Amino acid sequence: MYFCAKVTDLISWIGVNDRRTERFENYLPLPEGVTYNSYFIDDTRTCVIDAVEFGTEGNYFDRIENLLNGRQLDFLIINHMEPDHSGSIFDLTKLYPAMKVVGNKKTLEMIRCFHHKFDESKFMAVTEGEILDLGHHKLTFAMMPMVHWPESMATYDTTEKILFSNDAFGSFGAIDGGIFDDEIDVTKYEDEMRRYYSNIVGKFGIQVSNAIKKLSTLEIKYICPSHGILWRKDIARVIQFFDNWAKFIPDEEGVVIVYGSMYGNTARMAEALARDLSIFGVRNIKVYDASKVDASFIISDIWKYKGLFIGSTSHNNAVFPKIDPILSKLQNYGLKNKFLGIFGNMLWSGGGVRGIQSFADSLPGIEVIGEAIEVKGAPRREDFIRLENLARKMACKVLCKEIDSELTACANNSCSL
Repeated sequence: MYFCAKVTDLISWIGVNDRRTERFENYLPLPEGVTYNSYFIDDTRTCVIDAVEFGTEGNYFDRIENLLNGRQLDFLIINHMEPDHSGSIFDLTKLYPAMKVVGNKKTLEMIRCFHHKFDESKFMAVTEGEILDLGHHKLTFAMMPMVHWPESMATYDTTEKILFSNDAFGSFGAIDGGIFDDEIDVTKYEDEMRRYYSNIVGKFGIQVSNAIKKLSTLEIKYICPSHGILWRKDIARVIQFFDNWAKFIPDEEGVVIVYGSMYGNTARMAEALARDLSIFGVRNIKVYDASKVDASFIISDIWKYKGLFIGSTSHNNAVFPKIDPILSKLQNYGLKNKFLGIFGNMLWSGGGVRGIQSFADSLPGIEVIGEAIEVKGAPRREDFIRLENLARKMACKVLCKEIDSELTACANNSCSL
């Protein structure tokens, strides 16, 4: 018996649990793995929704054959042409020559790019709101351009109120037995959901918000995304997650401190800021050495918390090489609704702090806290006092309250001096 799971009596999850691939899109680490979700609808006319990435199929084709039980596969719906959703199209068309590949007109444009020998007579174009009648199940389609490719769409089963949501509401992380939110501890997946959103879809917040508005008119009993767990109990929860992330609304009070340091002086400043924040009452503090932690985890936590400190030593009159790509991605994504503090180290001409300041100036949606602190060489007592004042200002913003000026971090943190 091949592993698949019932979504409803006539719809099955037939996806792939991938625990072997090390990096998603060849750059994002997958310590918890990833799923490529695919779904089979058993009806008068049979249908598969989304294929899986080429090379990960395993028993995927056998599952389809087993569920068909001697019948033909009538339709393959492709919600998204990125190869982790569509890599098996060509093989499926060879296995089931009568099968129609269903997508929108932009889907066909991309099929032509990926599959040069594709027989276009096998393609069936659908438009917004069009109905595909399988017999008992009636499927319709909602276009979601730039969530996160131009051809992206979602499929909605009007019969059983199931939203096959494509990359929307997806997540990193392989499925550990339970496929539904009510079968598992959802909190285990929250960080990987945010890392997935912030690193893959994060640039397209406006488009995500528009898609959520469009989908909000539907009665939804199940959300079946292309990656990660399926939702049937707390659907409002996952929609709220993605709506908040699309608007850069932080999940929690807290501060991320990310720094690049060559010989330890910028690192000392980061550690002092962390200690000062703690004394001033901030309880969620994440300190990241950008040289050791993959940027995707750092960016995920930047989405999570209100406050952000970025520190960099000067490197060839510029930002430290491990900080620069983080700034570039956050700038590209249009970071907003954050409080930002800037610090760093130099010796003669600088460049690190100047580069972070330039980054901040390009983003009208963030609020810079205090003045940037740039230290020449090893930080002195007066530098730590300046860092303390900057930490106090950040704590006031993050906690939405004034911090007693008599509470002095340096007095409690003399080892830093």
